[in-house]
Amino acid sequence: MHFITNTVKVKFINKSELKEFLDSKVEQYNNPKFIESDPIQIPHRFSKKEDIEIAAFLTATIAWGNRKSIINNASKMMDLLDNSPYDFVLNHREKDLEPLLQFVHRTFNGTDLITFVKALKHIYNNHGGLETVFSKTAKNESLQTAISQFKTHFFEVEHLPRTQKHVSDPLKNSAAKRINMYLRWMVRNDNTGVDFGIWNNISPSQLSCPLDVHSGNVARKLGLLTRKQNDAKALFELDTNLRKLDPKDPVKYDFALFGLGVFESF
Repeated sequence: MHFITNTVKVKFINKSELKEFLDSKVEQYNNPKFIESDPIQIPHRFSKKEDIEIAAFLTATIAWGNRKSIINNASKMMDLLDNSPYDFVLNHREKDLEPLLQFVHRTFNGTDLITFVKALKHIYNNHGGLETVFSKTAKNESLQTAISQFKTHFFEVEHLPRTQKHVSDPLKNSAAKRINMYLRWMVRNDNTGVDFGIWNNISPSQLSCPLDVHSGNVARKLGLLTRKQNDAKALFELDTNLRKLDPKDPVKYDFALFGLGVFESF
């Protein structure tokens, strides 16, 4: 494969060469070995749909910073929820929440976790559950409006204003990396056992790439992204270009961009 390398960009001769390169990287990283070092291992401990989606949501919520720290703290969260997150969310009593106050991951603390548990109970009791609350406002071309609507419903419970920052709003120009990653986990059925594919009412074609420092830098070097900020406008640009490569499953390329950035220092 012929391409020109410099410190800024990698230019492929045509789109088919770029697709061939990225498809090979998806195959390299979208396999069970990926789970061993990734926070997605936390929801993989469960088999019940609701346990998986709650464990995944809480894990994705704290997925910033050192990956080992994310995994350790997500594991602590599951311990605090008696390793039965759905049962805990639905059936907890006020006294059961007290041990959660000890939790902390960077700026996400025990008070935030308690609010999230109450908000999740509200979502299941009043909005039909996590899959339903996202799918009912999903648009064919994007889930970004659905994410914003989800945030509105999520914080219908009593909460401190500071806790709202832990759920991003794409309509306020956030790339919403963590929640887009969560949706990838739930929606994509990759046939390799990494992503879960347990939500059937949303199509992989509607997903957006979890845009962060690593994937953004690699995307710019590959000419998939020109905008300098990692915000909602950048995400739209990246999504548009990834959909040209694979309209049905554009977010599979998250594995390629992330793998190139984190594991290969591309």
